[in-house]
Amino acid sequence: MNTSLASLTPVEASLYLTQCGRALDSRRLRPFLGDTTAGEIADRIGLDCSRFPMPASSVTDIALRAKKLDGVVRGFTARHPDAVVLDLGAGLDNRMARVAPPAGVDWYDVDFPEVAALRADAIGPEAKAHAIAADLTDPGWLDAVPTGRPGVIVADGLIAFLTRDAFVTLLHRLVDHFPSGEIAFNGYTRFHMWVLKRYRGTASIKDVVANPGFDDPREPERWEPRLRLAQEILLTRAPEVAAYPTALRLWTRLAAHSTALSRRGTTVLRYRFPA
Repeated sequence: MNTSLASLTPVEASLYLTQCGRALDSRRLRPFLGDTTAGEIADRIGLDCSRFPMPASSVTDIALRAKKLDGVVRGFTARHPDAVVLDLGAGLDNRMARVAPPAGVDWYDVDFPEVAALRADAIGPEAKAHAIAADLTDPGWLDAVPTGRPGVIVADGLIAFLTRDAFVTLLHRLVDHFPSGEIAFNGYTRFHMWVLKRYRGTASIKDVVANPGFDDPREPERWEPRLRLAQEILLTRAPEVAAYPTALRLWTRLAAHSTALSRRGTTVLRYRFPA
């Protein structure tokens, strides 16, 4: 292993939370994402998930938001078999293997150089996948990505670590780069950001959370007018809720009656461009 776990910065090390969430889900009797490679990768790099105490609901949220983002990419690439996929802040996620896109798709996993090195060691070469080792706030990294083709961009857990200005600038650059496409990410409300900085299970990232969050899913349309909200996926209303443990299922069914309350939990937002 060329890159040690200890060599990552706190922002880079945030990937361990989501990796452990997917790994713990895969070890359940009835997983929601069921990515067994997540656990294998965690074991391969010596990741001790007991360092990140997460209740069952947090593991479920991490697994389900990954599943919903997979669905966005799978649907887009089925409609556009020549698409370009960008997985921003890819970490150690094995999303391309789960999605299994058409042969004509080019896939790009983007993350910091140290994370990209850890990924190369932990996962190895991936057919049709390209690694871009870069800070997303660096405007030059998109030069390595083809243009003139439809693009679908996903970001799982990333937005929390970008300032508002950096996130808006990134949206502009992505929409400029592709003639058309979709952008999907898990949304963070202001309440959600407040919780991230105070919840015991996310103590490892409380000092690097940079985004204030936003409550209105149409707010990105005001930042980047070429975007249009295509779908707001509220996990409280997902069909998978039927498989939740009894107490969690009952609370979630109750929360599902309120959009405002549902948004305080995990959501996946999908935007289309051009408007």
